[in-house]
Amino acid sequence: MSGEIKVGSILVRENIVFPLGVSVENEALFSGWKLIRNLDGYALARLLAKANWNFFYLAGEIQSIAIGKGSAAAIRRALKRILAKREGQSYNSLEIAEIAAKRFLGIPFISVKANSRHIQEGIGLIPTRDFVLKNPAWTRDEKADSNRYTAMISSS
Repeated sequence: MSGEIKVGSILVRENIVFPLGVSVENEALFSGWKLIRNLDGYALARLLAKANWNFFYLAGEIQSIAIGKGSAAAIRRALKRILAKREGQSYNSLEIAEIAAKRFLGIPFISVKANSRHIQEGIGLIPTRDFVLKNPAWTRDEKADSNRYTAMISSS
């Protein structure tokens, strides 16, 4: 692995689609995940904004530790644990927020913190098709107000 994992590094899923005109250098990191080599989170957000795409920041840090000194192997083990915690979530990227070498009772370990991110074209984090399917239109009954409507969010 030639790319260095550091604070600000972005991991993306292998099947992610970027907008036309956004060139991203990446390399395989884990099964299903790639490391972006030429951009950090701020630079990627600026490129996506120019293409009218969004790079969502999702609240809540994910933390993991791995026993070992500040080696790349220990950082990779901690990242694998973070990705395992995220399994089942539909977000397509991850940003490394903190990497710290620590000791407990003389045993060295690495603490890695990351934030979930999501890259997409629309401005709504929930795709419109999912919103409509999960929230069906209200049915009208005789006693209900005749001015009741269902709100739909456009993703364009």
